[in-house]
Amino acid sequence: MSGMDTRTPLDFLLTRRSVPVRMLSAPTPDDATLTRLLTAAARVPDHGKLVPFRFAVLRKPAVDRLARITREVGTDQGRDPDKLAKQAAAFDDAPMTVAVICTPREGTPIPVIEQEQTAALACLSLVNAAEAAGFSGHWLTGWMARDPDFLRVAFGIEAPQSVAGFVHLGTPKGQPADRPRPDLDAITEWIDT
Repeated sequence: MSGMDTRTPLDFLLTRRSVPVRMLSAPTPDDATLTRLLTAAARVPDHGKLVPFRFAVLRKPAVDRLARITREVGTDQGRDPDKLAKQAAAFDDAPMTVAVICTPREGTPIPVIEQEQTAALACLSLVNAAEAAGFSGHWLTGWMARDPDFLRVAFGIEAPQSVAGFVHLGTPKGQPADRPRPDLDAITEWIDT
């Protein structure tokens, strides 16, 4: 395992930063470490205890397959070639990817949107767990996350299932510059009554 993060939990959250996929490299988490990261990622708010997600761990050959499928399906659909190249490059660059598959349970009183939010929280928790363990992660979606053709070829799934996120994992090759953060005063309203 890479060096564990020693910041306090709050300092960690105040300073964490996703690392662009192009800046991720090997080594990736080994199986035991990844199991711990996935265990942490699965500990998310889950109204109704439905566990409306699952993890598809994609090692490099499988990630390369997703790059190829992105190009093939996107080309067949007439998608913009420049955007398509960038979207496929994220898979080309990723040393390991975990696809968080949203598996909403129909026929329950829990709205699908809440189930999708739970799956999204698993993505964020996985990125944070990787960072806390000394690795880095980057959460992406793109058209592939909900496209029926892509999902059928890549994962053999169909709606209502989708990909909540492709979480690319690896060791950072460097530390990216921090990006501008929201102006807290502009987005916060204090309500007393």
